[in-house]
This record gives sequence, C-alpha cells and structure tokens, in this order.
Amino acid sequence: MRRQAPARPAPMRRHAGRWSVPACAIALALSLPVLVVIGFVAVPAGEVWRHLASTVLADYVVNSLILVVGVGLGTFVVGVGSAWLVSMCSFPGRGILEWALLLPMALPAYIIAYTYTGLLDAAGPVQSALRTVTGWELGSYAFPQVRSLAGAVVMLSLVLYPYVYLFGRAAFLGQSRRMLEVGRSLGNGPWRTFLTVALPLARPALVAGLSLTIMETLADYGTVQYFGVATFTTGIFRTWHGLDDAAAAAQLAAALVALVFAVIVFEQRSRRGARFDPGGGRHAGIPRIPLAGVRAAAATVLCVTPVVLGFVVPAAQLAAWTARAAEIDAAFLRLAANTFGLGLGVAFLALALALFLGYAQRLADTPPTRVAAAIAGMGYAVPGAVVAIGVMIPFGWFDNTLDAFLRARIGVSSGLLLSGTLAALVFAYLVRFLPISLRAVEAGLVRLRPSLDEAGRSLGATPLRVLTAIHLPMLRGSMVIALLMVFVDVLKELPATLILRPFNFDTLAVRAYELASDERLADAAPASLAIVAAGILPVVVLSRAITRPPPSAGGPEATLRAALSEAPR
Repeated sequence: MRRQAPARPAPMRRHAGRWSVPACAIALALSLPVLVVIGFVAVPAGEVWRHLASTVLADYVVNSLILVVGVGLGTFVVGVGSAWLVSMCSFPGRGILEWALLLPMALPAYIIAYTYTGLLDAAGPVQSALRTVTGWELGSYAFPQVRSLAGAVVMLSLVLYPYVYLFGRAAFLGQSRRMLEVGRSLGNGPWRTFLTVALPLARPALVAGLSLTIMETLADYGTVQYFGVATFTTGIFRTWHGLDDAAAAAQLAAALVALVFAVIVFEQRSRRGARFDPGGGRHAGIPRIPLAGVRAAAATVLCVTPVVLGFVVPAAQLAAWTARAAEIDAAFLRLAANTFGLGLGVAFLALALALFLGYAQRLADTPPTRVAAAIAGMGYAVPGAVVAIGVMIPFGWFDNTLDAFLRARIGVSSGLLLSGTLAALVFAYLVRFLPISLRAVEAGLVRLRPSLDEAGRSLGATPLRVLTAIHLPMLRGSMVIALLMVFVDVLKELPATLILRPFNFDTLAVRAYELASDERLADAAPASLAIVAAGILPVVVLSRAITRPPPSAGGPEATLRAALSEAPR
C-alpha cells in the first residue's frame, strides 16, 4: 500500500512559496534561448532558407545521422565491453584500467582531432616513417584519410566512450549477485549470462550514457569543422557568420534541437512500461570471473587499446609539441587566467543556482517546481551553438531597442550592454551546464532523509538555516563533483565561446582552435595540453565516486542539534 507524504505545516508552506516562485522565474529565464530558437521557426527566412534546402541541408541531415549512428555504435561496443570486463572479470592490469579507461574524457574531441591529424597526415611522423622504411613515394600507397566523416566518427568515439563506460560500470557494480547466479544456474555461461541478464538490467544506465554521447556528437563543432564535414553545427556557423541571416541560423538550430529531443523521446517510449530491477545488490558480493592465458591477455589488450589511442598517444604528442615549441609568455598566462577564471566563476554560480532550485523542489514538491527543475535541466541537451544563437538574438534585440530609444529621447547611445559582453557568455554557459550541477545536487538531496528537515523545522530553524547548517556539509561530495564537471566543461566549450566571447577576449579553447585551423598544430599544443591537464582531476574523482560505497541515507540524528547550535543565527 502506498504511503502518503505527511502534509506540510503552515509555516513550511509559507517558506516553500518564497523559494518556489524565484525558482520558477530562474527556470523561465534559462529557457529563453531555447524558446527564442523555437519561436524563429515561424519567421520567414526567404531566399537563404530555400538556398540551404536546395544545396546543403540534405548533407547536414545525412552527415549528422551518420555521426550519431557511428559514434553510438563505437561508444557502445567499447564502453560496455570494457565496463563488463573490469567490473566482472579478473585479469592483469584491471585495477589500473578501471580508472584509466576514463582518461579520454579529459580530451576534447577537437583536440584529439588536431593531434591525430598531425600524426597521420602525409607530412606527419607515421607516414614519413612508413615511406622511409618501405621506400614508397607519396601518392603511391593507400592510407586512411583522417580528415573525413569516418575519421570524425573514430575521433568522437575515442573521447566519448567513457560516458557509456561510466554509466555501464556503475550499473554492473550495482547488480545483485543472486540475479547473476540465477542465470548461471540455468546453464548459461558467463557470456550468455551477460547478454541475457546483466545487459538488459543495465539498459537504463547504458541508454543514459548513449544519450550523452549523442548530445555531445550533435553539439560538436571543432572536429567536424576541422575535418570539413558538413553538419548542423557547421551549417549554423556558416549561416550566421557567412550569410548573416539570424532567422535561417535559428531555424537550422531549431531543426537540430528537434533532432536531439526526438532521440530522447524515442528512447523513453521504447522502454515505456518495462521494469529494470537490479536486485539491490552490491558489487562486493559478486565474485569476479578469473581469466588466464589467452583470455586474460585478450581482456588486457581490449581495455588498454582505447586508453592508449584515446589518451596516451594524443597526450604524449601534445607534450612533445609543447616541449619543442612552447611559448609560455604573458599572452599565454592571460589566456589561462581568462579561461580558469571564467570556468571557476561559472562553476560556483551554477552550483549556487542548482542548490537553490534543488532545495526549492525539496521544500515544495509541486507541479510548478518540478516543471521548473525540468526546464532548467534541459539545457545540456541543447548544443552550444544553438544556445549561443538563442542568447545573441534577444540580447541583441534588447541592446538595439534600448539604444534606439535613448538616441531618440535624449540623444545618448547606450552601446552594447549585454550582447558582446561576458554577461552573455556566462548566461549561455549557465543554460548549457547548469543541468550538470542540478543533477549532482538532486542526487545528493535524495539521499538525505526528510526527518532531518522536519527536526530542524521543529527547532525553529528557517529553511535557509537548515540548508546551510545541515544539508551543505552532507552534500560536500556532490558539490565537489558538480564544481569540477562544470569547470572542465566550460574549459572545453568551443562553439558558444566562439560566437559570444567579447572583443579581444580569448580562451585556451579558442586559441587552440584558431592555431590548429591555421595548421599551426605545434603552436596549439600548450593551450590544448592545459585543457587536458585540467580535465584529469574530475576523471579521478568520478572513478572514485563509482567505486566508493554509497553514503548512508541521512546521517545520525544526534548531530542535528549540534549543527544547528553552531550555525550563525
């Protein structure tokens, strides 16, 4: 029988209203870019749209779909296979590989694309060594083209498979021992048990990882632009900057948003009505399958290969280029200060908003607050180029309208107050990356027992005091993960930064992109290596988070009075 939640007392309802109204206002503001892009669907784009539809639109659709399917298959095979091996099998190197398999997550796709281009192009060390050893001449042998649609699929798969690995390993570790033993008792071997029991139970987690890879694939700009692959993101840039048509660019962005949400809706409908119960087990009770001989060697090679190709080789090449051509001067330090300052500022601001929205939903779990949290959490599904277009249009309209009004009334120009400033860039980052903080905070709040809030309220504490004195100390781990993830994502974000950055304000990502576009790959290495180095710490934190036993669902009630008595009133 379902137990109903107790009714909130009148003071709690009064405080809940004070939190839910601003939460809804914040969510509405964060939804503005997406609403603007969708609203431009009805705006006539004239000849520009007809030109796009008759020439390149089909290429955008086909190439984007091929990328999604190719990267989806690649990340699924590598991510699921490696997650199963390190979670359920015992073989040489497993202890190191369980966290090393996450290292490619620290590499942005456009950086690995630049690196492998420098390695595998005709003038690169690989083909040069091949010609030296064989005596062949350039053009007399066949060699795979890195700058191609297939090359983009491989590059994106190498850096995005950790999403599937991360979710898959967490799902496999959480499965019950008895569920797997039932499969073995029916005469199934380890392989058949994996296919018929473990894999179906892990489906929701694996789909979540695949959804992230699909979103990142559709949002990518640096890789596909550098490889000359026409996709929706490159089309948005060309239409906005090359054709100078905001309406047509917004309509391309709306089509991309529709494609992203179609994938999400299709997946949700495909598993509607199905139940996936892992059995409540814990990985400590699951004996690993010992592998020996050829099987152990094969498992080690299969897990080492994506780490070597996705991290070791590109990181080593970047380090070699940096050591040979590094110029750590005042300009580079200014770029680093811009990048890290922007990343830290956005990370802390996103965490503050996430705490506010998550706690507002905890105080008032009503349809408006649930809708507000859902709206605030949809930005990560929207590519950075789309968010940038959605920010630039209303901000530009506001600046132009205010400037025209002031010129007409008092003869003074207001200039650009929002568009072309750091405010526009920070707002776009919040729309894009707030969902990461929000999900981390919500996951932490769910683990806190409601009795903590009720006891705090019974002692006369306000909701804000309960949050600061009790919840924040217990959410320390979730907040650290949220800060690190948003910080690194801001460092790696390229399309939104290219569109919205202020004049004479660059970041490490923009600098690496511009130098690589000019074929100055060695000069782009220091900025690229700095981004990679900053991304390693969150990888280590994530690896420890999925192997650490879950915290207790609330903490001792006896600490409640002490926490309240020590907090400032």
